[in-house]
Formats: sequence, structure tokens, C-alpha cells
Amino acid sequence: MSRKNWIPEIMYEEDDSGLSSNIPFIPVPTGETMPKMLFVFESRETGEYEPNDDGEPVPILEMELHQYADMLQLKEGLDPETYDKVRICLGLEPLASAVTKGQKISDKIRKNLS
Repeated sequence: MSRKNWIPEIMYEEDDSGLSSNIPFIPVPTGETMPKMLFVFESRETGEYEPNDDGEPVPILEMELHQYADMLQLKEGLDPETYDKVRICLGLEPLASAVTKGQKISDKIRKNLS
């Protein structure tokens, strides 16, 4: 399968009860790599309708294209100050602060498991 033909598919894992994870995954075929950027259309109904081929009213949709970049690519390609600016812009903490908080949470979990 060539890179030109492979289209990433966003999926959600579902258990036997029908519940799904909140975090989707993309199955990546052998020989392919995870996309560095995803393009996703946002679809919203306008509140207006138009007739379909059978004359039935169907909602008119507005479509807006969004782009999502792989944070690992940004971390590798940007200097730490710029990377932290991107994180803050996205509502995340600077990396050093997030790592410190994550280590504290991990330490508490390890302590509770002991």
C-alpha cells in the first residue's frame, strides 16, 4: 500500500457492553507511518433545509477544515521555548511543569500500590 493511497481511519475501541474509549486510535498498516498532521472537517447544521432528490427536506451543513499536528513532531522540531508557547496556546502547561506534576501523580500511585 503506498502512502498516496493510505487514508488514516480514526476508530474508537468498544467493549462487549457497547461502551467506547474516549481516546480514539488509528490503525497504521505495515510499511506506513503515523501521519504528522490530520485534516478533519467540522460539520454543523445551519438550521436551514433544502430538498433532496425525493423532495424531502435535509439540513444544510457548514463545513470547516481543521488541522491537527502531532505534538511529538513539534517537540522534536521546535526549540523548548517555542514548544512551550504552542503548549500554552493549546491550554496545556509548559512541558517542565507538566512533567513535574506527572511524576508526583506517578509517585502517589506507586506509593498506594506498595
